[in-house]
Amino acid sequence: MGALRVAATACVAAGLALAWTPARAQSVPQSMPVGALACGGCHPAVSGGLVPPLAGMPADGVTEAMLAFRSGARPATVMDRIAKGFSEDEIRALAAWFAREKPP
Repeated sequence: MGALRVAATACVAAGLALAWTPARAQSVPQSMPVGALACGGCHPAVSGGLVPPLAGMPADGVTEAMLAFRSGARPATVMDRIAKGFSEDEIRALAAWFAREKPP
């Protein structure tokens, strides 16, 4: 397994672990769709890395990317597997929520 794939897998695992901690759950906005908290495990709050921040991204672009990951039309290390875990309605809800978020 390549180093990037190992790093990405670890990033997803860390994000999922953070998503379920009790202290973290108390600070989650009620408007946040299911699954959005785990995205922060890899997607940073600010630009500068290999993985783009999601806050403020256009909803159509996020939806299109997630659907392409889910179908296999867009190559990925882990996003293809992550996207398969969401229905189209859930993807659209995540995309809309991130589009409304203001980047720091």
